Amino acid sequence: MMNIKPSAAIRKNYNQISDLCRKTGEPVYLTKNGAGDLVVMEVESFARRESLLKLKEKLLQSEHDIQRGNNYRVDEMITA
Repeated sequence: MMNIKPSAAIRKNYNQISDLCRKTGEPVYLTKNGAGDLVVMEVESFARRESLLKLKEKLLQSEHDIQRGNNYRVDEMITA
C-alpha cells in the first residue's frame, strides 16, 4: 500500500508520519499542489534499500562478466 500525504502533513503531523514509516517500513510520499514532491522514510529502511541496490548492482555486473567469459575465484569476490 502506498502512503501518500500532502506536504503540509509533515509540518502538522510529523510524529504520525514518523510512526507510520517505522510501523510499515515503507516510504511516505508527500505531495505539493497535488503533485509528487518528496519521499520520507525511516533511516533503517533506507539503509536496507541502499544495501539491496548495491548488491543488485554487483550481481548484475557479475552476470555481465560471466557472459563475457570473465571468471573470478571465491576469495576474489569476498574481498571485492
